[in-house]
Amino acid sequence: MTTEVRRRRALPVNPAVIALAASAVLAAAAVTFAVHQLRGSAAPAAIRPSGIPASVPTSTADLMGLSSLPGQAAPNFSLVDQHGVRLSPASFRGHPLVLEFMDPHCTDICPIVSQEFIKAYKNLGPAGTQITFLAINVNPFHTTVADVLGFSHEQGLDTIPGWHFVTGSVPSLKAVWSEYGIAVDAPNAQADVIHSSEIFFIDSNGVERYSAAPMVDHTASGSSYLPAPQITEWGQGIAEVVQNLS
Repeated sequence: MTTEVRRRRALPVNPAVIALAASAVLAAAAVTFAVHQLRGSAAPAAIRPSGIPASVPTSTADLMGLSSLPGQAAPNFSLVDQHGVRLSPASFRGHPLVLEFMDPHCTDICPIVSQEFIKAYKNLGPAGTQITFLAINVNPFHTTVADVLGFSHEQGLDTIPGWHFVTGSVPSLKAVWSEYGIAVDAPNAQADVIHSSEIFFIDSNGVERYSAAPMVDHTASGSSYLPAPQITEWGQGIAEVVQNLS
């Protein structure tokens, strides 16, 4: 399962800055209201996030919660994948990397993101073989290679040549969660793991370029789903962002 907490490396907040920002927001709102009054009932144009690839439609960027990152090196780790191979960010130098955090026993958002990754890989065509799709385990009670291998097979992720689902000791996993600003709540082995979900797009030099915020809906009975057209659009959006990484 997932929660919407997903920001990281927060800077200290200055109360004076907050007050100034609030005043600016109120002033901007007043101007916007006046403009709308002058223009009648015309709907405002969609606001496009700054810094995102020009080839990504604004509607898709909005759906994905896509944003540009300040260009920091991706935090380091040393974990083993579903085949027992030890990997670190340096292992993927020279190839764009799509990074997510997943629970190998998740029945909520992780299977949805898995579908989106598979669609993205297919949308990339032959170039998809040069892209690494990586998940880091967020379940401290299921940390074995067998756990991440089983999920990879169950979700069809092993059909992606560059797929890796990495895991490790609980202390090493917690260190990675902290570095990437991922919140994890796992009270016991029987409870659902609640974790933040964020996709990081990392270029071939190991620099974080963009992030996206996966989503999921639920039926009245609590089952998770996302409408097929949205899953398709997510797959197209991920592929489009990846093609803008070098």
